[in-house]
Amino acid sequence: MTRNTPQSLLDDLSQPQISPFYAVEMLFDSAPVRFWTGYGDKTIGGDTYLGSGNLLSITGIDEVNDLSAKSITLQLSGVPASLVSLAIQEPYQNRACKIYFGTTDTTTPIDEQVETTTPIEVFSGLMNVMTIEDSGETSIISLTVESKLIRLEKASNWRYTEGSQQSRHSGDTFFSYVSSLQDRDIVWGREVSSE
Repeated sequence: MTRNTPQSLLDDLSQPQISPFYAVEMLFDSAPVRFWTGYGDKTIGGDTYLGSGNLLSITGIDEVNDLSAKSITLQLSGVPASLVSLAIQEPYQNRACKIYFGTTDTTTPIDEQVETTTPIEVFSGLMNVMTIEDSGETSIISLTVESKLIRLEKASNWRYTEGSQQSRHSGDTFFSYVSSLQDRDIVWGREVSSE
C-alpha cells in the first residue's frame, strides 16, 4: 500500500533511540473507544487516547504490495469483569477501526511526553469477531478486524431478475422482459426466409 510518510517520522525512525507507539480507534455506536500502547492519556489529533501499556497487543499488521484482504487481531488483557458486560452488549460488527503508528519524544519523562510527529494510519478495517476469555477477576478480549477489501471477496447475492431489481430500484423495468426471452427462438447469423 502506498502512503505518504511524513519526513519528520522518517527522521525520528533513523535516530539511534526511538519510542514508537500504536494507537487504536474503534468507532462504536455509543461512543468511540481509543487506546494507545503507552502510559497515561495521549492527545492525538484532538482526541484523547487511554494508555494501555503492555495490556494491548496487535498482531497481523503486514504491509503488502497487492490488493489482498488482510485482517488483524487486537487483544486487550486485564479487563475488569465489570466492563465485560459492556463489551458483550455493545454492537460491534462492521464498525470502523483504525490503527495509527507514531513516535514520542524519549528525552522527556513519560507523563510529559508528546507526539513528535503526526501518527500515520497503518490499518483501517471493520470489526468482525470478538472473543472473551473470562478468568473471574479479569478477562482478555480479542477482536478481529478485517480490511475493507474483504468485501470484494464476498458474493453480492444480487440476482439479475425483475424481483431483485425492483427491491433495489422500485419502478425500474430493466429486467421486466428477461423471463419472456428465456424460451424464445432467436435467429442469429443465418438468412431468414420471407415466406
